[in-house]
Amino acid sequence: MTDSNTGWTVQDSAERYGINEWGAGYFSVGDNGHVVITDPDNPDGPRVSLLTVMEGLRERGLEAPVLLRIENILDHRIKVINEAFTRAMQDAGYLNRYRGVFPIKVNQQRHVIEEIARAGKAFNHGFEAGSKAELLIAMASLESHASPIICNGFKDAEFIQLGLYARKLGIDCFFVVENPTEARIIIEQSRLLDIRPLIGVRVKLSTRVDGHWQEDSGDRSIFGLSTTRLLEVVDLLKEADMLDCLKLLHAHIGSQIPNIMNVRAGVSEACRYYADLVREGAPMGHIDMGGGLAVDYDGSQSNWTHSMNYQLNEYCADIVDSIMEVLDPMEISHPELITESGRATVAYSSVLLFDILDVTDSNPLPNELLKQQAEWQDPSADIDEPRALGDDPQISRLIEVRDIVNPSNLQECFNDANFYREELRDRFRRGHCTLRAMSLADNTYLQIIARIREELPNAARVPAVLQDLSESTSDIYYGNFSIFQSLPDTWAIDQVFPITPIHRLDEEPNRTAFIADITCDSDGKIDHFADPGGQYPTLPLHQVRKGEDYFLAVFLVGAYQETLGDLHNLFGDTNVASIRVRDDGSIHFERELHGDTIADVLSYVEYQPASLLESFRHVAERAVRSGHLTVTERRTIVKSFTESLAGYTYYENI
Repeated sequence: MTDSNTGWTVQDSAERYGINEWGAGYFSVGDNGHVVITDPDNPDGPRVSLLTVMEGLRERGLEAPVLLRIENILDHRIKVINEAFTRAMQDAGYLNRYRGVFPIKVNQQRHVIEEIARAGKAFNHGFEAGSKAELLIAMASLESHASPIICNGFKDAEFIQLGLYARKLGIDCFFVVENPTEARIIIEQSRLLDIRPLIGVRVKLSTRVDGHWQEDSGDRSIFGLSTTRLLEVVDLLKEADMLDCLKLLHAHIGSQIPNIMNVRAGVSEACRYYADLVREGAPMGHIDMGGGLAVDYDGSQSNWTHSMNYQLNEYCADIVDSIMEVLDPMEISHPELITESGRATVAYSSVLLFDILDVTDSNPLPNELLKQQAEWQDPSADIDEPRALGDDPQISRLIEVRDIVNPSNLQECFNDANFYREELRDRFRRGHCTLRAMSLADNTYLQIIARIREELPNAARVPAVLQDLSESTSDIYYGNFSIFQSLPDTWAIDQVFPITPIHRLDEEPNRTAFIADITCDSDGKIDHFADPGGQYPTLPLHQVRKGEDYFLAVFLVGAYQETLGDLHNLFGDTNVASIRVRDDGSIHFERELHGDTIADVLSYVEYQPASLLESFRHVAERAVRSGHLTVTERRTIVKSFTESLAGYTYYENI
């Protein structure tokens, strides 16, 4: 569709927000201006509007903010990763198989794990566990005992015992040794239970990677065995007559690797370790290249931190080819290949939906409206009679600047506007200027900036200082969510996620804004946004219409965000819904999970809601005895307190 007033089309919106680049075929803009979901297994089938999904959630009592999980996409990610590796092996003549594992730490939510186990059964897709709790999840969730479990992290005797019992059940459960002490525990517990373990060793590669986590790669990696420690583990196994149990090499290059050259280099180096372990007499047979398969969050298809300069098929082919290039000349059999792609498995399947509650805009008012409110008087003047606001000399100069803005003097007008406004602010700080005068000055300044922005397209040359005017005069859109609960990586590591309105995309977005959440924290904002052309501090948005909902969506949030979210300001888990898109375009609401109540989050910080309510009853009773409340008022207030305990922690329209 096309906006008849501006000529804006839905294709323009798709380009503005980059949805065709980062959407990976799962998301696009429909003809009606809505963001739509495409069933990846039925790409020519009906599209489903995210706004329609949101309306369906509301009808079921799930208000925004809502975390939406799309099961079709999760299933498809498992499928395409496994099929891409299988295809790469067939094309290259690789003489072994691929088995993937999902790192539970990336998203530990039960419904996600259950869906991965169900969809992964056909591919013998397993799990990676980094703690005893995650190992219990893996052992109980696998639907196929042909699916492996990879045990990473520090492991005590109980952890080892659990993994050995998994081995007894017929599961290929590998202990990845991180240090010699751990190897000794494995040897001891294996003898105690009389179960032969499957052992792997994690090596510390020298290969360094690009991207956010580059400081954790190479020699600075906190995990992995140095060459000296690796040989110490090998000798321990030889002495214990358990070298035949050493069957896996683990090498994690890094997370979210944007540059494919790093992948090739890391695999080649890992294979050198693998070959020498074979020479040491270990049977080996498995190589685990860890995670690192990136997600193109900004759609730039580059080696920028939040992107990737390769596609899935290239990633798989390069790993397979690199293994063969090293091992074939030495006539070493191709190992079974394992990878731990977590981010690329779950990121696409989750979307955070929230509504905009309010806007602080930078729109100037007509000065006449401000003049009518009051008159101005210089507090330092000797005369008593007030003068009109416009008689202030600095305000008069600001008004003169506003009226002469043209394409040839934009820099000069910008400089003068800042000078005169700062003079007024200085006078205000010294008590020589009233609040009303400052309001008129600030408003006139905004009028000047608005006129400069209007004239920028007509200027022969745009001065550098004026190129970022939209940032300094952007609006603030207040979203009904908590950064710290739902998008902690935007605050912690400056992660960018694609954000777009889910409707009105047949209209041109005429405002620029950054997004604030509803926590009372200055860090509770998003001011870096994904774009194929680079990151931007503001996002194009539409003018919010009074009485109408305006919904935004944050995409690709399935990895880590739920696990890392915290209780800042005691905002709890959001509502969660899992849906499946059917072939006929209908939506099946598979699971609904209401978010935390206020009572829930209070209990997390050691308040007992019943005790809290009893304490408040005593507070209210004291107010009755002191005459501040009537008994009827007390009953009303206590009832409201009780109902609030059962309420959603986020903004509610009541």
